[in-house]
Amino acid sequence: MGDFDLSFVNWDIFSKFVLNGLIFSVQLTIVATLGGIFFGTILALMRLSGRAALVVPATIYVNGMRSVPLVMVILWFFLLVPLIIGRPVGAEYSAYITFIAFEAAYFSEIMRAGIQSIPRGQVYAGQALGMSYGQNMRIVVLPQAFRNMLPVLLTQTIILFQDTSLVYAIGAYDLLKGFSTAGKIYGRPEEAYLMAAVVYFVICYGLSWMVKRLQMRIAIIR
Repeated sequence: MGDFDLSFVNWDIFSKFVLNGLIFSVQLTIVATLGGIFFGTILALMRLSGRAALVVPATIYVNGMRSVPLVMVILWFFLLVPLIIGRPVGAEYSAYITFIAFEAAYFSEIMRAGIQSIPRGQVYAGQALGMSYGQNMRIVVLPQAFRNMLPVLLTQTIILFQDTSLVYAIGAYDLLKGFSTAGKIYGRPEEAYLMAAVVYFVICYGLSWMVKRLQMRIAIIR
């Protein structure tokens, strides 16, 4: 084993091995965030509907997903779904579907807390104006809930970005896989994993700093 040397990490290595993985990790984060918020909002509304036919399945889904490690869900979907449908799904598609399904459970709890944080007086005011339940949620409640929960939603997105490294288990080419591949080819696995940790830290710390600034602005507006 040679001396520890980080000089092998340069732009050529980054563009050839790491950049494509970073792009996939970012794409997966964006798609899973948008899909998770969309389906999570639906799940939150189901749990708050007061109707057993909606509350029970939504509660089972959310609690079930939140009780299972994400990497197990990724592996289950990647290995079992092809046996059911009779053809492979592919690592990238498995990652997109799994992350949306998994993150919806977490985003639903965030949105449920955001909806419940809206003063009931505003809900009653919407009802007094003749709004239906759907109109009240769409026009009065959800916009305020999104604003109140925006820092928490963004924090969950940062955690989601970190979790994208788990797709390495099914062979998807993410940011971590890019560094790992470069490290194996050049015989520098220790340096590659160290640089991967540095990149994750810089990205996540920078995003966390931005979220804190946004949280301060929202607090001032309130």
